[in-house]
Amino acid sequence: MDKDFKMTNINWYITNGNLRIKVKANSENTEIIGYDDAGKIVIVNVAARPEGNKANFEIIKYFSRLLKKKVRIKSGLTGKEKVLKIGN
Repeated sequence: MDKDFKMTNINWYITNGNLRIKVKANSENTEIIGYDDAGKIVIVNVAARPEGNKANFEIIKYFSRLLKKKVRIKSGLTGKEKVLKIGN
């Protein structure tokens, strides 16, 4: 997927500085694979395993680079659905 396409679409999913994502850990690559318009959720494959917060760190690193902003996990540390807080 083209990076400009991802950025254009991903900004629509950020509401009040929050981004909802659904994660599939232990995938081949870390990448956005789709969008759920009804639930306003970004679907993401993550290459890292979920053990020891490795997948969470990979998510933070990926979205920080993609958005060029500080990112932290606001909720969902142990689940597949997470809310990311997007900062400046």
